[in-house]
Amino acid sequence: MRLRPLSLLLRSARTVETLLNGKQHVSDYQSAWSRTLSSHAQDTNTYIKQALKELKLPQRFEKMLVTPRREVSAQLVILKDNNEIATFNAYRVQHDNARGPYKGGIRYHPQCDLDDVRSLASLMTWKTAIMDIPFGGAKGGVTVDPSQLTVNELEKLTRKLVHSFRGVIGPHSDIPAPDMNTGAAEMAWFFDEYSKYMGFSPAVVTGKPVNLHGSLGRDAATGRGVFFAARNLLDHEGLGGVENKNFVIQGFGNVGSWAAKCISDHGGDIVCVSDIDGAIYNPGGIDVHALDKHISQGGKIHEFQERGTSVLPADDIFQLECDVFIPAALGGVIDTKVAKELKCKYIIEAANGPTRPEGDEILNERGIKVLPDIYANGGGVAVSYMEWVQNCQEFAWTLEEVNEKLENKMKVAFDHIWEKHKEKNVSLRTAAFMLALQKVLDARQVRGFA
Repeated sequence: MRLRPLSLLLRSARTVETLLNGKQHVSDYQSAWSRTLSSHAQDTNTYIKQALKELKLPQRFEKMLVTPRREVSAQLVILKDNNEIATFNAYRVQHDNARGPYKGGIRYHPQCDLDDVRSLASLMTWKTAIMDIPFGGAKGGVTVDPSQLTVNELEKLTRKLVHSFRGVIGPHSDIPAPDMNTGAAEMAWFFDEYSKYMGFSPAVVTGKPVNLHGSLGRDAATGRGVFFAARNLLDHEGLGGVENKNFVIQGFGNVGSWAAKCISDHGGDIVCVSDIDGAIYNPGGIDVHALDKHISQGGKIHEFQERGTSVLPADDIFQLECDVFIPAALGGVIDTKVAKELKCKYIIEAANGPTRPEGDEILNERGIKVLPDIYANGGGVAVSYMEWVQNCQEFAWTLEEVNEKLENKMKVAFDHIWEKHKEKNVSLRTAAFMLALQKVLDARQVRGFA
């Protein structure tokens, strides 16, 4: 019988609770997700076409750049704790690997489907390119409501996922990571199961627990990257960074909370935050560290009590005056209606695909600058790359080293976007996509793909 010390470790209720903590409950996403699933891929391709038009590339390149190189589907069958048999659909889309191994997260959601995974895999291709990380783009997902499974059943499901996809993933071919409703616990199981078949392979997945070959700074990386993105934009606009600026943040999960804390720590005022249950507003600034502690102890945002703080309906955040609005929850929230309502000067897209093309057009007309998701939330994949490098080297970096490298990555990438934005007189989004598309196309042509 094979000994499984990691599995035994994760059986500890305290360990698993800690690792699973911080992932937003699946019900938080249910209603809004169904409205955006079918349009996500179409939205991404619209932005790609806008950039291709500016690049004046031949039509033949469009299909090559938007079509995934491989799509894999599987059915995962597990025996539940009550001895019932359950079956779940699983997907892995590998969009492009011209610049390096495929890279992208794995999400667990009841309405996850192939179209959704396909569009997110495409976004990862452009995200790794704009961040100048030597990876391509991929995404994975399982159609499951994780809140309806026990920890034991989630472990079984994750190990079955590895069993089904182990032929197409690997440390130098396709490296998964956490995504919606997955986290360090799932990545630990993933690493352990893959190593059972292929030998010790910590670099097969990123987002692992720090004490199991994960990287310091990975948990905060996406939110910290959002802070760096906001600071870079405001600096280039001549406004002196985030200090004394008002921020409204939609979503207070891992990304939103870390972004809020980093911005607050550097002198920014978080005047409003929201989640599915509602929003809280304080014109003098919310104590986001106290709010984060309140939520980590099981509290709700609207139950947070602080002097000067009032409760608002979640949708009211779009009408609040602020310097910067940060959507850090769902895709597709900024449509035509919301784009007309927003009273901000800048938008930093911490979520994937939060702005619909029709909303983006209105924002451009109104002069509201949007820093796109393929750059703004690139901090996560940047530190995932650093974790992979540390695993390959078998040498760990300090938190200070990781954060310094992340800050530099975010600055260099922004400088290139800003330069293209000014040179071509296009939006920041189009500038970012132009740079990313050109990098991928150049790599394909040099390798003989085109």
